[in-house]
Amino acid sequence: MKVLVTGGAGYIGTHCLVELMQAGIEPVVLDNLSNADPSALARVEQITGQAPIFIEGDIRDHRVLELTFQAHRPQAVLHLAGLKAVGESVEKPLEYYDNNIAGTLQLLHTMREYQCRQIVFSSSATVYGDPQTLPIPESAPIGGTTNPYGTSKYMIERILSDWAHADPQAQVIALRYFNPVGAHPSGLIGEDPKGLPNNLMPFIQKVAVGELEQLSVFGDDYDTIDGTGVRDYLHVVDLAKGHLAAIQRMLRESDTGFEAINLGTGNGISVLQMVNAFERASDQTVAYQIAPRRPGDIAACYADASCALDKLNWRAELDLTQMCQDAWRWQQFIAGK
Repeated sequence: MKVLVTGGAGYIGTHCLVELMQAGIEPVVLDNLSNADPSALARVEQITGQAPIFIEGDIRDHRVLELTFQAHRPQAVLHLAGLKAVGESVEKPLEYYDNNIAGTLQLLHTMREYQCRQIVFSSSATVYGDPQTLPIPESAPIGGTTNPYGTSKYMIERILSDWAHADPQAQVIALRYFNPVGAHPSGLIGEDPKGLPNNLMPFIQKVAVGELEQLSVFGDDYDTIDGTGVRDYLHVVDLAKGHLAAIQRMLRESDTGFEAINLGTGNGISVLQMVNAFERASDQTVAYQIAPRRPGDIAACYADASCALDKLNWRAELDLTQMCQDAWRWQQFIAGK
């Protein structure tokens, strides 16, 4: 079967491609390359022995979507395309709403036109806002978001839920994942953002190899183990396997409607704990300074991941050491390119 993977040339997308292809599913990648490099798809081919179908285009371009669906007739969509930096979204809210929400609407219009009714959506734990309880279950309130990125994910979930309610044949799984880090164990694909990194792990990596002078730790006065922000860091390979499990469930089950499922480890790791773990894995020193809190950040966020085990037979298997070792291997690869 064919699955359309929007944003498939990016960090999470390339890891999903590997899992899909190794499971015998044929992905069709649609990506505008705004935060990706086509060379990553060549490295996916190195890992899998197969070249994924690639179409360069934007999901907001209805003509590109039409031509893609006409040519390939995907049975399902894995929707990963979206801008995803919390801090940047506060500075550029209109760009985030345009790309993430308008793009999803164009995608759904085209799916309806070509009677494609199965979609796995890349959502986020940011839809929970500042959580009232920890760990966070899927039943926790959503919508009290603290930044435009999270608000865009929340609004897309509402759109998908309404679409699934209106179409009795629609199947929607929104994967609310927490903080993907690490890289493929081959060292061939990983996170390599254009410009200054917005996420913690790639910033740590670049400090470790001397590309950046030091890491800014935003806030050390939170009510956490060491005062720094706590997040549920999840190995990107585990995350990709979660997407495969969601697609396989859609093929196996006839359940329709909308459901949201957390993907996380269930464990909170602070910024300084991550820095220390990376120093041990890389045998490098990561210089850092304490900086003021960022707008939109919260103290702690980690998952209750029991629903994923129950519904997808999925659980995170790779630990913090593996995350750091694989990230360091990847960073050495891109530093030597």
